Amino acid sequence: MNFALELDDIQGTVLRNRPMPYFGAYVLFRIDEAEEARTLLRRLIPHVTSAGDWEDPAENAWINIVFSFEGLRRLGVAADILAGFPVEFRQGMAARKDFLGDHGESDPEHWDLPHGTTGFHIGLLVMAGSETLRDEKLSVGHQAIAELPGVTLIARLEVGVPPTMREHFGFVDGLSRPFIEGEGGIPLPGQGEPMKAGEFVLGYENEMGEIATGPGPEALWRNGTYISIRKIRQKVHSFRQFLREQAATTDGQEFVAAKMMGRWRSGCPLALAPQKDNPEIVKDKQRNNDFAYYTDDPDGKKTPVGCHIRRVNPRDALKDTIVDARLHRLLRRGTAYGPLLPEDATADDGLDRGIVIAFVNANPGRQFEFVQSQWVNDGDFVSQGSRTDPIVGRRDVSDDYAFPDKPVRRRLMKLPDFTVTRGGEHVFLPGLRGLRWLAENTKNK
Repeated sequence: MNFALELDDIQGTVLRNRPMPYFGAYVLFRIDEAEEARTLLRRLIPHVTSAGDWEDPAENAWINIVFSFEGLRRLGVAADILAGFPVEFRQGMAARKDFLGDHGESDPEHWDLPHGTTGFHIGLLVMAGSETLRDEKLSVGHQAIAELPGVTLIARLEVGVPPTMREHFGFVDGLSRPFIEGEGGIPLPGQGEPMKAGEFVLGYENEMGEIATGPGPEALWRNGTYISIRKIRQKVHSFRQFLREQAATTDGQEFVAAKMMGRWRSGCPLALAPQKDNPEIVKDKQRNNDFAYYTDDPDGKKTPVGCHIRRVNPRDALKDTIVDARLHRLLRRGTAYGPLLPEDATADDGLDRGIVIAFVNANPGRQFEFVQSQWVNDGDFVSQGSRTDPIVGRRDVSDDYAFPDKPVRRRLMKLPDFTVTRGGEHVFLPGLRGLRWLAENTKNK
C-alpha cells in the first residue's frame, strides 16, 4: 500500500533538490539557558521551510533546524525520552571513531567543526539559489538570537558549489538519489523500485516492514529523521599528483580518476561510457543514472567493484548474497566549502577546502555507520579483502586498489589519504510539529 508523505510537516532539506548554483551555510549554536533556546525556536519556526512544495518551490531558498543529542538534553527533553534515541545519536560521532575509522589525521581531536561534545547543540541548515537569498535566510537566524545571551553562535561554515560547478576533485556531484515512496511523481530510470519512506522519515514503513519510530510522544518524532554530517577536507594537490604519477597523459589520468570514482569527472558513468567520457549522457536525466551491475557488469570490467560509487550504492550488485543493499541506502546531500585550488598550482597552498556531506537516514547505525564501516572502509563484501574506498577510504588498513584493464589487471599502489575528516555528528531533524513540541513541552532542568 502506498502512503503519501505528510510533506507540509517534513523539513524541506529531506526532499528538496538543491538549487544550481547553490549557496548555503551551516550555522551552529551553543545552549546555556534552556528557556532562551525555546524562545529561539519559537522565533525560528515560522521561517522553517517544509517539503510541501519541494518539486516546484515558491522560494529558491530554505532554512531548517537540527539538534545534537546534547542539544536536546540542554533544551530540557526528559531523561526517559532521551534514553530511547539510537545509541549512535546518544554517543555522538566523535565517540564512534573506532567503528567509523576516524584515526590519525581524521581523529576527532583534530576536528575543527564543533560537535555535540564541543559546544554544538542547535544548527541551522541554510540553502539558497543566490548569495542574496542565502544572506536573507542567515539574517533570520541573527535576528532570532538577538537579546538571547543564553544561546551563543559558535560557528558558521559557508558551503555551496564552486564556480566550476564541480566539487574540488573535479567531479560533477549529486547525480543519483533514491526515489522515496509517497514523495509524488515517478522514479527516473536507474532509481529502481521506490524505497520505503521509513528508511528516511520516521512514522512510515521501512524496508523491514516495520514502522520507523522514535522515543517519546509521536508529536516529537513523526516526520523527523536523523542526518549524519561529515566535514571532509580534500587534499586536492595530492589527488592531482597521484594521477600524474599513474599516467603521463591527460587522457590517461582521467581514465584512472574515473576507474577510482566509477564516473568520469563530467559525471558520466563508466557503466554507460566505459572507454571514453561522454558528457552528453549527463545532460539527459532519462539516461545519466540508468544502469545496473548484476547482469551487465558483474565482474566490474566497466565499473570496478571496488570503486567509490559502487561501494556506497551497490545497486543490484549484491543480488543473491546475504546482504540486502536496500537496508543500507542513504539520501545524500553534498556541498563544497573553501576556495578552489588553481589548476596550475604546483603545491598545496595550505588552505582548507573540501565537502560537507549530510546523509539523511532514519536509522544511523544500519544506514550511515554500516556503509562507512563495512562498505567504505572494508572490501570484503565485494571480494576485495581489506581494500578500502580508493577516494575516501582509510589507508592505515590498506593502501592499494586494483581494477580490470587490458591487457592485464591494473594495480595502484601506495594510495595516500586524499581526504581527512574534519568534523562530524549525528543530528536529529524533527518535523515541524516536533519543533513546536520542543519549543512548548520541554522544561528547565
